[in-house]
Amino acid sequence: MTTDATSANAMPPARRGMTPPPRPSPEQAVIIAQRTEQARAQFALREFARRLDGMRHAMAGGLWLHFHVWKGHPMAHLVSTNRDQLLAYGAFVGIPAERLQDKPLKDPATGLRRPAWHWDLGGPYLPTRAAEADPNP
Repeated sequence: MTTDATSANAMPPARRGMTPPPRPSPEQAVIIAQRTEQARAQFALREFARRLDGMRHAMAGGLWLHFHVWKGHPMAHLVSTNRDQLLAYGAFVGIPAERLQDKPLKDPATGLRRPAWHWDLGGPYLPTRAAEADPNP
């Protein structure tokens, strides 16, 4: 993962029709990054080697942390069908509730779309990766 100043300060993109999130001051970014790391102990965030396993976990109401790269910047989605858990995570790390994105997902067990939500995480809100994604869901 790149750790240069540009990538570290990359903020999540704005949703269509929404203004981009405000860039935190350097002091605020340090506090946000600390809260983001504390959230690992407070919330059961799980990473998976296989996307399908992550989807199953999210469909069961778990918090799936899915890392990806957006326009060269490391980012993650925190995905779940449990909206309340996602809102609690957002409140803990300081993400405004209106930034939670509604994105119905196809349940791999049934093939039907189900209500689901996710946070776009980047910059100081981006958690560090676990040592290794869980190979045994």
